[in-house]
Amino acid sequence: MKLALVGDIGGTNARFALWRDEQLESVRVLATADYPGPEAAIRAYLAELGLPLGAVDSVCLACAGPVSGDEFRFTNNHWRLSRAGFCRELQVRELLLINDFSAMALGMTRLREDERVLVCPGEPEANRPCVVIGPGTGLGVGTLLALDDGSWLALPGEGGHVDLPIGSPREAELWQQLYLMLGHVRAEDVLSGNGLLLLYRAICALDGHEARLSSPAEVTAAALNGDEVALGVLEQFCCWLGRAAGNNVLSLGGRGGVYIVGGVVPRFAELFLASGFARSFRDKGVMSAYFEGIPVWLVTAEYPGLMGAGVALQQALGSR
Repeated sequence: MKLALVGDIGGTNARFALWRDEQLESVRVLATADYPGPEAAIRAYLAELGLPLGAVDSVCLACAGPVSGDEFRFTNNHWRLSRAGFCRELQVRELLLINDFSAMALGMTRLREDERVLVCPGEPEANRPCVVIGPGTGLGVGTLLALDDGSWLALPGEGGHVDLPIGSPREAELWQQLYLMLGHVRAEDVLSGNGLLLLYRAICALDGHEARLSSPAEVTAAALNGDEVALGVLEQFCCWLGRAAGNNVLSLGGRGGVYIVGGVVPRFAELFLASGFARSFRDKGVMSAYFEGIPVWLVTAEYPGLMGAGVALQQALGSR
């Protein structure tokens, strides 16, 4: 491959890097609000590095939402692009668009040992799917499969939009409160950054507390400072994440292991490790024994989505 560019584009930030010799170089983070579209952001990125148009031969962009056809509209920011127009404007030969959690899943294949923390001990089973799940702006869910030729297959999906699972009378009461606030209750409605605040408000309404906190960051900070209500919010968040992760393991036969990713959980990693996540992960009645030996890791890598975009590009174009 010649010089390539990879991007991981979210609602607030777009992360770009060069991909050379199967490694990331020159990572930059740009605010999506500062640019009318991805072409303008990439022009600015290349200009900062002193690279002219045409210096990059191929591009892979990891984007939230299903990707197909020539036209793509980003689901969580104002950007949109035409594949043909993008390649023409930036003088790029190849553009690969992939689902953001496909990129995240592929990024797990390049993790160093110091970029993940063991949550549940076990040994991954060869040739079985891995589950990649992560609360961030939304809730992403991906599946990773090792193929016989040594390459990897990431299956895109919209698993964050499944119904929120209920596993106890307390959760049933909370679900009713959330239903009054939202109507249909998705896993993503709770298991996301904004979901932390929604869950806080639901718990306050249910238990008769004054809702004094007004942002996810305030809820996290209050919990880290010992606030009992906020601690209860994070505990319930972790338990629901465990139930959602366990449901995906059962659906996919995910005995290859589970990776917890995204920007939310690492902010309260110690509380997460001490929480009821592991108990809720395995709490499946007659199928609870199925979870024996399935490892779970909390991923702390800084740019796994960018790395996964590079892996996707390498697999798609490396043989050419």
